[in-house]
Formats: sequence, structure tokens, C-alpha cells
Amino acid sequence: RDWPVLLVGTGNLGRALIGYKGFGQQGFRIVAAFDIDPEKIGGLIEGVPVHHFDDLPALAQQHAIRLAILAVPAAAAQPVVERLRAAGIEGILNFAPVTLLLPPGMRQVGVDLAIELEQLSFSVVNRG
Repeated sequence: RDWPVLLVGTGNLGRALIGYKGFGQQGFRIVAAFDIDPEKIGGLIEGVPVHHFDDLPALAQQHAIRLAILAVPAAAAQPVVERLRAAGIEGILNFAPVTLLLPPGMRQVGVDLAIELEQLSFSVVNRG
């Protein structure tokens, strides 16, 4: 199955995620990215157009998008979730370093890179 996905936040992490080829190998295709920085809007990242965040609902509906990747600062994450919900997004891959409060019917998977590194360091220290 082909899953169109949108990405919110085109900072360093967002750009890296757009460039990650593993998504495509699993049937996930980032079709649009969103930001509020005027310097980024209208550009392309790895062929993915960057739109203003206000355009998200229309593009989500146009492409029948149900999944989003969240790569925004912690303070912006919860307000973004509210907008994603209103746009019909049902699932979020959350890279923001914060716990999200989700409405019923919406799902998330959180990715905390610091915790992953902490688990790795624990494993290295306690090997044997």
C-alpha cells in the first residue's frame, strides 16, 4: 500500500527525515512539507514542496493524507496537533520532545532520540 504522508517542520531534523530513503522502501511517501518560515515556503527539499502551515488542511484533503510526521519544537507541538486533527490526520510520528495530548481516534508513535541513545549507552555499559 502507498501511504502519502505530510511533514510539519522543515528544520534540520525535518530536512533529514525528508531525505530518508527508508520511508519510500516501506511504501511511505512524503508528499508535502509545512513550515511557517517565509524563507522556506515555496522551496523544495529533495523534491518535496514546502508550503505554509495554513495550507495544510487543503493539501491533506487533496491528497487524502491520514499520516503526519511532526518535527517541530516542543512548544509548537500541541497547537500543531490540534490543526492536524482538524485536517483529518489520524496518525502522527512524533519527533517533538514532548508528550502529546491526542483526541479520541488519533494515534501517535513517539521517537525520542535522546532516550534511544540513553538505552544504547546503558547497553554498552552493562554488556557482558
